[in-house]
Amino acid sequence: MRKRTEPVALEHERCAASGSSTSGSAAAVLDADRSLQRNLCLAGKGPGETRSAADADMKRALGRRKGLWFRLRKILLYVLGLYIAIPFLIKVFPGIQAKLIFLNFVRVPYFIDLKKPQDQGLNHTCNYYLHPEEDITIGVWHTVPTVWWKTAQGKDQMWYEDALASSHPIILYLHGNAGTRGGDHRVELYKVLSSLGYHVVSFDYRGWGDSIGTPSERGMTYDALHVFDWIKARSGDNPVYIWGHSLGTGVATNLVRRLCERETPPDALILESPFTNIREEAKSHPFSVANISIFPWI
Repeated sequence: MRKRTEPVALEHERCAASGSSTSGSAAAVLDADRSLQRNLCLAGKGPGETRSAADADMKRALGRRKGLWFRLRKILLYVLGLYIAIPFLIKVFPGIQAKLIFLNFVRVPYFIDLKKPQDQGLNHTCNYYLHPEEDITIGVWHTVPTVWWKTAQGKDQMWYEDALASSHPIILYLHGNAGTRGGDHRVELYKVLSSLGYHVVSFDYRGWGDSIGTPSERGMTYDALHVFDWIKARSGDNPVYIWGHSLGTGVATNLVRRLCERETPPDALILESPFTNIREEAKSHPFSVANISIFPWI
């Protein structure tokens, strides 16, 4: 009995081992099949996902371009509208034209104290105020020749006025539109002329800088005439030259015409960047609309 039982037990063990081996192989095959299916699914989805991402990036790029073009178009429309609106505003409100010509409301550089020319590097310059007419005040800078730089330190207005009677020639400088007598490029010119041995007298017309009053052609000419007479009253026989720049050339020529009419001409007239008249000046400007026939009043 024992002998028959042992073979049967062994047979059962072999069957069990064979069964477990078969089930293990089947499980391994199923796992491999699932892995293969998963890889195949992933492989099938990958290109689609890549294409979707590329399409999304392209749409975003196109959206940014459209947004940029939309903003640029708005800016161009605003500029064009302003370009067209200005002539009509000038037609309706003629006073605007004077503002655009004089630009006296543009004060560059900002935040400077015109009472202190030394802050602009002009340590041999005195600031004072003259009164061409009642209720009109104009600010004046008087720069002495550079050779007097050390002597001029700490001197008062009286010393500067007396210095005009020295043997050095004098330049009355009439600046252009916008800015003040303290503009950077103007200060550099004062320094150059001073280094060449000239007195330089510059001022702000009424309505410019710290000068009081409303600008006009007559008023600006009268301001220049008043300063010229003030210089001549203190300079004796020293030569006085009139230097006009840009808009200041119009003031200078008008001033010289009046001086010649009363037979007291200056010793010389210097015109820097002159113009024949405002209309021709406007037509020659690259941004001007005055040469367009639909705006004949400009």
